[in-house]
Amino acid sequence: MKTEKRLEKITKVAQSRQHTFELVLENIHDPHNVSAIFRTVDATGISKVSLVYTIEKFPKIGKKSSASAYKWVEKGKYKSIKESYDDLHSKGFTIFASTLSDDSKNLYDLDLTGKVAIVLGNEHRGVSEDAANLADERFLIPMRGFVQSLNVSVAAAVVLYEAQRQRAQKGMYDSSDLPKDELDALIESWCKK
Repeated sequence: MKTEKRLEKITKVAQSRQHTFELVLENIHDPHNVSAIFRTVDATGISKVSLVYTIEKFPKIGKKSSASAYKWVEKGKYKSIKESYDDLHSKGFTIFASTLSDDSKNLYDLDLTGKVAIVLGNEHRGVSEDAANLADERFLIPMRGFVQSLNVSVAAAVVLYEAQRQRAQKGMYDSSDLPKDELDALIESWCKK
């Protein structure tokens, strides 16, 4: 039902969506992690998640654990990391893959306000060698303890909230980055959900 209050909320959310930031998930094993990530993606105003599954079974995104966020976030499905990267590069995105390599930059040294895609990998293996090598840059989340990594859904939250902080400082949530006709079409499609 399209009440005035619902239309107002949908319009406000649609106007703040960040279409110049995408998240790529490569072979995430646990569907609960994928669902939790979708929830954080929606909460931080990110518009799209690309799912690359070459080893793991494609996840069933849980309605409860994602708090229905999956229906508000665009999903891309790719058969290879190269296919995903080629699509992102054709749209002008810079790709940052999360990995613990010697040349990885600190997350807090990245500029996340441009056309940026962040790649996160499997809970046990991390990103694939292709995902790391074909990325424009590699990054890591600084760790001060004995463990070297976070749960992938927590890592996604850390990265997405840093991106939100940087983008909010630049006023990027204050108006839509979509042309008016595309924004109107998005609002209309959301009103039908």
